[in-house]
Amino acid sequence: MKNKLKELRAQHDWSQQGLATVLGVSRQTINSIENGRYDPSLTLAFQISRAFGLPIEKIFDDEDHSADPK
Repeated sequence: MKNKLKELRAQHDWSQQGLATVLGVSRQTINSIENGRYDPSLTLAFQISRAFGLPIEKIFDDEDHSADPK
């Protein structure tokens, strides 16, 4: 899943470890999400959303736009 996690972290001047600590996950989890190797659970996605004060859809994009009306 495509996401803006790395960009948002940079804007907030947070390290991967800093964000991981806030969310209660490992730094490796943050790295894997940022690199698209791991899709967060819905619970974790909501926690990330709250940490940045943004709706989930502003952070994550499922890249499947085939159902979008044109």
